[in-house]
Amino acid sequence: SNFNGVQIGVISYSWRSMPHGEAEDILNYCLQSGISSIELMGDVVERYAGLPPMPERPARGVELTEEEQATYDKKVADSREKQREWRLSVSMDKFIELRKMYNDSGVDIHIVKFAPASWSDEEIDYAFTAAKAMGAGGITNEIGHEACKRLGKFAEKHDMYAIYHNHLQPGEPGFNFEEYLAYSPNNMLNLDVGHYFGATGKHPNEIIEKLHDRIFSLHLKDKTGKDSEPANTNMPWGEGETPLADILNLIKDNNWPIYCDIELEYPVPDDSDAVKETTICVDYCREILVK
Repeated sequence: SNFNGVQIGVISYSWRSMPHGEAEDILNYCLQSGISSIELMGDVVERYAGLPPMPERPARGVELTEEEQATYDKKVADSREKQREWRLSVSMDKFIELRKMYNDSGVDIHIVKFAPASWSDEEIDYAFTAAKAMGAGGITNEIGHEACKRLGKFAEKHDMYAIYHNHLQPGEPGFNFEEYLAYSPNNMLNLDVGHYFGATGKHPNEIIEKLHDRIFSLHLKDKTGKDSEPANTNMPWGEGETPLADILNLIKDNNWPIYCDIELEYPVPDDSDAVKETTICVDYCREILVK
């Protein structure tokens, strides 16, 4: 799914509505969608490698007694400690195996979304080591001052990137991506152009042109604008207002090595599924880029 030099990929979160979501399933969805590059969610990766599970959450709407809540909280704390111990002792063999399984099928793993900003130092080291074993260029986390201060130093240590995803923060007064990037030369952006457009109403190409050398990847989605009715709403591709063609052509014309990843967030029609809709999004990108 590389069209005229622009690498179209996907974040595995796009397939959250599918009935199965293990690493083998995700690879199969990539192949069905014609996708050759992926940002893998950390939970998919760690389940494959054998991470001890968290206790099952109480059913939605169920109110626990004080005693039941205390028991559940204790189980959560115990499970988190088991997960921490596992991360600090696990072999990289399963991560290398996962990379081979994907690469042998023609799919590269360019990011792993471990989102480890709140983990211990040793677990953050593990996150970068595991991501490197899978062939990724870095790990992703939600943008924030504490995360950007903390993770950039680990990225430097591992000669990788700490890559930050935005939601609607760019629409907040005084928000400036450069403040977050300044904490480390290894801090990069996973710029969500849909959220950016929906929150600000500004053309994403303005920020892409300015910061292209600090953007590792984009999340692609089609949304309505800030002042539209309805405002800031996910739409099937081609029905929203995000200037996706302008964005993709800017990347192509400048030959910038920025991954362009589909993030499927609009409601999946009843007669379809997330894999079929992702395929439609890939075709949408192809039609723009091969003209």
